[in-house]
Amino acid sequence: MAYVSQQDKKDLTPAIKAVLKKYSMKGSVSVRNHSTLVVKVRSGSIDFQDYANPYQDGYIDVNVYHIDSHYNGVARAFLNELLEAMKGPKYFNNDDAMTDYFHRSHYTDIEIGAYSKPYVFTGCAIPVELRANPAKPANIVSNNINTDAIVF
Repeated sequence: MAYVSQQDKKDLTPAIKAVLKKYSMKGSVSVRNHSTLVVKVRSGSIDFQDYANPYQDGYIDVNVYHIDSHYNGVARAFLNELLEAMKGPKYFNNDDAMTDYFHRSHYTDIEIGAYSKPYVFTGCAIPVELRANPAKPANIVSNNINTDAIVF
């Protein structure tokens, strides 16, 4: 049976806060129903607009099982590091859905923004070593036009 205590949250919080700080993000850590560790990301330097549902207005409930297939670039790296920090060294998962047997240390949940207060993209610079292409800043558009690629 999944269980996460307030002491478990205290033990995992420093690693979670380190990941948030590394990516210039602001968030909070909480426990839901004594079984789920929840990180709510409120604002930061990663633009999640491309991943948001247009009907939810700045809120994303991240499916932690499909991060690699739904996100890319810095967003994927951030979410994967955050998930690993949330699991911690004592995490285990002995689930067997075929026999309807669920046994794990705790569940994890990542929320970007909230229904009442959407995620705020601060536009702060992401450190060079975390960018997809460190030689060229992500927010600068090149003026070089490749004429071979223009189709009329």
